[in-house]
Amino acid sequence: MQLLGILAFVVALLLSVMVHEFGHYITAKRFDMKVTEFFLGFGKRIWSFTRGETEFGIKAIPAGGYCRIEGMTPRDEMPLGEESRAFYGATTTRKLIVLGAGSTAHFVIGFLLIFSIFFGVGVNALLSDVTKVAPNSAAAAAGFQPGDKIVAIDGEEVTDWYQDSQAIAASEGNELTFTVLRDGQVISITAAPTYLTSEKRYMLGVVTKIGIKREGLLTSVKESGQATAVLTRESVKALISLPTKIPQLIRQTFGDEKRDPNGLVGIVGAARVSGDAVSSNKLNNTERLGTFLLLIASLNIFVGLFNLLPLLPLDGGHMAVAIADEIRAFFARLRGRPRPAGIDVNVLTPITMTVFAVLVVLTAILLIADILNPVSLNL
Repeated sequence: MQLLGILAFVVALLLSVMVHEFGHYITAKRFDMKVTEFFLGFGKRIWSFTRGETEFGIKAIPAGGYCRIEGMTPRDEMPLGEESRAFYGATTTRKLIVLGAGSTAHFVIGFLLIFSIFFGVGVNALLSDVTKVAPNSAAAAAGFQPGDKIVAIDGEEVTDWYQDSQAIAASEGNELTFTVLRDGQVISITAAPTYLTSEKRYMLGVVTKIGIKREGLLTSVKESGQATAVLTRESVKALISLPTKIPQLIRQTFGDEKRDPNGLVGIVGAARVSGDAVSSNKLNNTERLGTFLLLIASLNIFVGLFNLLPLLPLDGGHMAVAIADEIRAFFARLRGRPRPAGIDVNVLTPITMTVFAVLVVLTAILLIADILNPVSLNL
């Protein structure tokens, strides 16, 4: 089962990468940019086919994928007569849309995965099915029985027991009318909640079960949006704190310090956690699937944000260059001067290589840490 979880993670990761690249592809084609290659993997071609002017296929090293858009820099040669289709000749708005489409795809994936949890898989929730009635309680006196299902309180339909049961605590001891489903029959029970000093609130005296609950379409959309916002906010915090966690990661990698599950985790570590989630004996099948989907959603949202960092060679770095070009053009217009030539990213190669080297070193450290001192979530 653990191997199945790891393989599922790898497949999900590769699919996420290809959806990212498809975001670039579809927007570039929409703006009539010349796209010549769309590949899964790198290295030697294993299989490919050509449709139109684009070659699609698979390469030997499954370490990601790419979409080749011609004319990324002024130095790139374009076929005769197609100079206007070069990326560098597009408007700033179009450049930003194409560059940002990859990260947008990650956010869409994250949202859809979370939506599938709420709408399809279901989440653990406190249900209104009564499993136990406390002796000498208001519920016992009113005639509640195990197996009852509370479907309404004072005529208000119960859709979320955790929220709707707050009416009991707010009753201040006044009688409430409960609509109950018992053995297929709908009955009405009137009860006055009693105040429990130990709990410091009014209580009915029933214990309800925890089960899997699937939300409706509109509720799922709302809850998914809120969950995506929370994950985005936490990812922003993680990115801000990333530099401060690198020394801790090094200590945990090469010392005796236990790995912090809230610290940095590499691809290998994330795959192992996914395997643990799928194979965990502490979770039922629904919880395993939900946990796996949430991990993939979280990863997509983090990667989407990370890719927007204004650092070359990330998409965010190219977006920063495009924005800088527009700012230069704005000041040129104010001075009555013609638009200056666009910034050649090749000139920024030393910066690009420095950032790339840092990312390679960090990836290597994460790989070593994930092997020597792996993260454990005790799932």
